[in-house]
Amino acid sequence: MTTHETRSPSGLILPRYQTDEQSHPALDTPEYRSSALRHPKKPLQYLPQYLTEVTGPLLGQDRCGEHDHDLTVQHDGEPLGERIIVSGRVLDSDGRPVPNTLVEIWQANAAGRYRHQGDRHPAPLDPNFSGTGRCMTDSEGNYEFITIKPGAYPWRNHDNAWRPAHIHFSLFGQAFTQRLITQMYFPGDPLFHQDPIFNSVRDEKARERMIARFDLDTTVPEWALSYKWDIVLRGPQATVFEDDDEEDDD
Repeated sequence: MTTHETRSPSGLILPRYQTDEQSHPALDTPEYRSSALRHPKKPLQYLPQYLTEVTGPLLGQDRCGEHDHDLTVQHDGEPLGERIIVSGRVLDSDGRPVPNTLVEIWQANAAGRYRHQGDRHPAPLDPNFSGTGRCMTDSEGNYEFITIKPGAYPWRNHDNAWRPAHIHFSLFGQAFTQRLITQMYFPGDPLFHQDPIFNSVRDEKARERMIARFDLDTTVPEWALSYKWDIVLRGPQATVFEDDDEEDDD
């Protein structure tokens, strides 16, 4: 990505990165119908970021509880579904690890339902599964979650529309203003071809970077299958991230 400078009406010079429109989805994607209601229709208003916005609040290890990374032990009983391990590394454009980064996930349960008041899909809720987790990357940029493989779910975007199984990822820098959001998918999903969110990424190689790989070496016998997924922040191998101006809960 190429860096450009933008001058705000107040004279503040702000760095901005040129959008890679082939890899990252467009704000207005007609096939993804609700994007018409969500994307900005007026020019952005640049606001100065003072010391408070840039440096705080600090997002360190104290933000994570003992079981935040393990979504299968957060309640009185075990959740239903296929137990999986999702792990990988957060890397920069040169392949160097990004340590001490807060990684958060949220997802549907094994039946394809979110624990959210806006989800009216007639699938059962699991009292032992909330669908949210967080962890910090270690000194080598490693992260790991233990969770349940999410189910597909209908979402009424088009005729017989179903979202492929996926997990939402959020990565923070040192403050809330430094946040990237993306989605991780599972290999061989038959719903890829009809999902407009997945296919809003027009570059096939970029779409492939959104798909985790099954890893038998780190699968735990008789306990959990394992998937590996590295997150690359910038550069030609960058993970696809949602635009800063639009956040999606689908």
